[in-house]
Amino acid sequence: MEKLYEGKAKVLFPEGPDTLRVYFKDEATAFNAQKRGLIPGKGVVNNKVSATLFRYLEAHGVRTHFLEELSDREMRVLRVEILPLEVILRFKAAGSFAKRYGVKEGTLLRAPLVEYSLKSDPLGDPLICPEAILALGLAAEEELSQVRTTTLKVGELLRDFFAQRGLDLIDFKLEFGKRQGEILLADEISPDTMRLWDQKTGEPMDKDRFRKDLGGVEEAYQEVLRRVLRG
Repeated sequence: MEKLYEGKAKVLFPEGPDTLRVYFKDEATAFNAQKRGLIPGKGVVNNKVSATLFRYLEAHGVRTHFLEELSDREMRVLRVEILPLEVILRFKAAGSFAKRYGVKEGTLLRAPLVEYSLKSDPLGDPLICPEAILALGLAAEEELSQVRTTTLKVGELLRDFFAQRGLDLIDFKLEFGKRQGEILLADEISPDTMRLWDQKTGEPMDKDRFRKDLGGVEEAYQEVLRRVLRG
């Protein structure tokens, strides 16, 4: 099947006017693709974790582009027009946020914080404020309001989901798309797009192990999958 698009972590194949087949790769990148590597089995983990979480969110009233899991590495999704934004929800200070404001990693924020960045590899996905999003016409006011409301709901649901599995959800990134005037949660939800720390040890169980050369990357991803699937 001729591919429609290949990104850093996934390949999209057209199946018709309404659906796409998504293939999850083992390639890993960090720091705007300045660091590259391979995490054996990552594609399987991210596909299965994403599929499980999409089903969980759908069951709790969150509309997504997910349709079905096709294989260990593939899922079928609805075609959507992706908003050119990454939406970040932070519960604790970590990563670029901690560095930007000189805050110790792991500091609990007084309220969940929603941030936006512009999806642009050449620009390094810079932060963008809601006013600039509206001024540039990247999303309509009602669309941005729905994105924020949905992000906060997803955060509440996922935080509880992972807490029941001994994992502390520190922050995560979401992407959204439009289909027939409706805003849908899209892309993926996986250890590539969130920070998860073990509640007992505080050890990162996500892509930070790759970013920071902590080792045990493959094992951490597999452990997250095991906990996600255990029900």
